[in-house]
Amino acid sequence: MPETDEFSFLPAQAAGAGVDVPPVARVRLTLPDGRVISGLRWGEEAPRVTFLHGAGLNAHTWDTTLLHLDAPALAIDLAGHGDSSWRDDAAYVARVLAPDVVRALETWTDRPQVLVGHSLGGLTAAAVAASRPDLVARVVLVDITPGIDPSGGPAQLREFFAGPTDWATRDELVEKALSFGLGGSREAATRGVFLNTRVRPDGRVEWKHHFAHLAAAAAAAGSDTATPDAVRAVLASTGWDDVGAVTAALTLVRAGRGFVTAADADELRRRAPEAEVVVVPTGHNVQEEDPAGLATLIRHRIDAG
Repeated sequence: MPETDEFSFLPAQAAGAGVDVPPVARVRLTLPDGRVISGLRWGEEAPRVTFLHGAGLNAHTWDTTLLHLDAPALAIDLAGHGDSSWRDDAAYVARVLAPDVVRALETWTDRPQVLVGHSLGGLTAAAVAASRPDLVARVVLVDITPGIDPSGGPAQLREFFAGPTDWATRDELVEKALSFGLGGSREAATRGVFLNTRVRPDGRVEWKHHFAHLAAAAAAAGSDTATPDAVRAVLASTGWDDVGAVTAALTLVRAGRGFVTAADADELRRRAPEAEVVVVPTGHNVQEEDPAGLATLIRHRIDAG
């Protein structure tokens, strides 16, 4: 696997999408407590849409979607993921993550955003919209509602991350991802592993995100009951009060082969009667399985204002 930088994959992705690569830059914000929140700014104009990734992912999960979208945007690395700092308290839950996103929006945007969140990022988007409605024009939840069953899809992710926390090469991780049915094609898995790992000074490769290290520690302790409270909360995905408090227009993108059930979608409608539900024929990571379709859906919501 070539040792290259985080933007080296974009030309091939853009060629596949039939578009040119727009300006993309890494941005960083130091918070009052000394932690850093990082993200990617797409385009040269002020962002109109902001993206929040799921647990174990990072801002680059949106790259192909953003190439298709062709709109000024911001993709944020949540705390403990990507190039953002880990939390000492390991509290990776929506209401704890939301204030970091609020600070980023206050710093990097100049208008209410269409806030798109996948999985944990979707719960965080709801928490942001509930607490700071002035910063949010619309909310798009990608295959997440509070209360999803942790014995379903999230258990697969927990098992995937519960192994060793470092490897000799990135190629080992690519093979592991493919063996779990994750990452799609080998090319996509190779890109995803490169962008979600780092090489330590000792030459070993490790995940960038804290979530994998917490899951591995919990597995070593022996059972789910030993899982840190923060990880259990991520997997249980609580937060209906935040969804009910969202005043912005709300869309749920439900993946037909994803984590959200029809009953979950019905509960969303009960708590947010004006919410729109769109079902798409993909797995949980809609942004990676159908980036063009998701980009079209988001474009329509941006244009709706």
